[in-house]
Amino acid sequence: MSTSTHHSPTYTARRSQLETYFDRTAVEAWARLTTDAPVSRIRATVRAGRDEMRTQLLDWLPADLSGRRILDAGCGTGAFAVEAARRGADVVAIDLSGTLVRIAAERLPSDLGPGSVRFAVGDMLDAGLGRFDHVVAMDSLIYHPASDVVRCLRTLGERTTGSILFTFAPRTTMISAMYGIGKLFPRADRSPAIVPLAAAGLTRQIASEPLLAGWTTARTRRIARGFYISQAMELVRR
Repeated sequence: MSTSTHHSPTYTARRSQLETYFDRTAVEAWARLTTDAPVSRIRATVRAGRDEMRTQLLDWLPADLSGRRILDAGCGTGAFAVEAARRGADVVAIDLSGTLVRIAAERLPSDLGPGSVRFAVGDMLDAGLGRFDHVVAMDSLIYHPASDVVRCLRTLGERTTGSILFTFAPRTTMISAMYGIGKLFPRADRSPAIVPLAAAGLTRQIASEPLLAGWTTARTRRIARGFYISQAMELVRR
């Protein structure tokens, strides 16, 4: 798989942390979170929030995705990829974690047509993945600063013809407090810290990026369910 895309040092460092965390430290908890198995009340709010966010992003896509090629950028255990494939999409689902991708492939429903979802392990920015009608990055950019988020959107935009749907962690009092509390845990027990972003500032940075001149921000929606707080944003071609 091609890896010719240029990454910033901060993106590369964080990518390595995420790969280690989701492929080793958190894989069992993540696999359980993305099923109907009983979880703690805190994790139940995260599950409910993610389910609502997934539904929201799907609602921003055409109801009929037949003939459309979609990149599930940071697919985790594959829930979004399955729903998009059920609408007729040709889905490429990629994640840094080979373990999560294996779980996603094992969970793929047998009634979906062969080849409706192609799973891959690697970087969502890999040019070798090809071109897409729509890209969806649900909670896979929340660990990066705004400058790297914009770089990712720019890279994805070069190969996308329709829309890019992504989420970020909105800068709120609760998220800032959670970020501070997380620093109290021993380093070995920490998940990679999310990076809260101000929606207005992020929108301005997107608008001022010359290589995103053909794109404009459209709909946005924040979803807050207990310990899950995330904001969706839609970029569309002008």
